[in-house]
Amino acid sequence: MFNKVGSKYGDILTMVLVVLIVVILGIVGYFGYDIYNKNTKTASAQTAMAEFEEATKPTRKPKVTNTVGDEEENTVEEPIDVIERENVPGEDITTEAPTETTTEPEKVMYEGYEMVGKINIPKTKCEYPILAETTKHSIEVAVAILYGPGLNEPGNTVIVGHNYRNGMFFSNNKKLAIGDKIYITSATETVVYEIYNIYQTSPDDADYMRRDTGGAREISLSTCTDDSSARLIIWAKEKV
Repeated sequence: MFNKVGSKYGDILTMVLVVLIVVILGIVGYFGYDIYNKNTKTASAQTAMAEFEEATKPTRKPKVTNTVGDEEENTVEEPIDVIERENVPGEDITTEAPTETTTEPEKVMYEGYEMVGKINIPKTKCEYPILAETTKHSIEVAVAILYGPGLNEPGNTVIVGHNYRNGMFFSNNKKLAIGDKIYITSATETVVYEIYNIYQTSPDDADYMRRDTGGAREISLSTCTDDSSARLIIWAKEKV
């Protein structure tokens, strides 16, 4: 009889042990895949941003940085529009300014979408490509433009990103504060934006997208809260 009881409890303990092992393997597998997925997407994003920098080099404004006190002053190089020549008897020395030519930047594609720039938020170490359109897939691989005139254009441009709660994309936007800086790089320039408003609103609220900036360059970052019940909205304006 005691052998039967002992055998019965032994079977139960074995079943419990098997269940625990399965649960542990499941947890390890889940977090292992999450880390692998995050590292893979981060590496892919870094490669795409490097390609974007190279492709837009001909259209980027050349800058000379001079340090004045504790601040950096950026100046754009002026084009040479006058050619000086020594007078030669009998020769027409009329000169013309060189004709300006515009170079269209080469398109950089990322995961099937056009990459129009990149975002860098130093405080949260957020650095990802910005894609031209928002779809279910595009915001699974990067952040994307949801609304507005376009990167670094006058008006309000809305950039949307997922909160995966694992550090990717806009997961750490809740750690940002008023005064923090956001760097937006387009095909022609990098503009520094400074956060001046942070709040939560309902998923149906879109009033912030159409706000009047008075001709100033502004951006809005949009992501869901940790419990997905609301939207965390961040407003930032060009730092001048």
